[in-house]
Amino acid sequence: MIRINALWLVAEPIDMRAGSERLLARVVQVFGAAQAHLGYLFANARGTRIKLLVHDGFGIWCAARRLNAGRFA
Repeated sequence: MIRINALWLVAEPIDMRAGSERLLARVVQVFGAAQAHLGYLFANARGTRIKLLVHDGFGIWCAARRLNAGRFA
């Protein structure tokens, strides 16, 4: 099980074509480094897709979710 102690919500939208490497580069650009057991949540401009980037202490996990109807508030 992946443990997430804290979750950072990214305020500006990001292109959802970005993979884990590009998302990690954005985290490093803003925070300096990805911290273990922290999650970074990215969303697109329309609010219909999200990606979660998690550093588990050994590597990076990237999960994606798309809404078929509606959008995130």
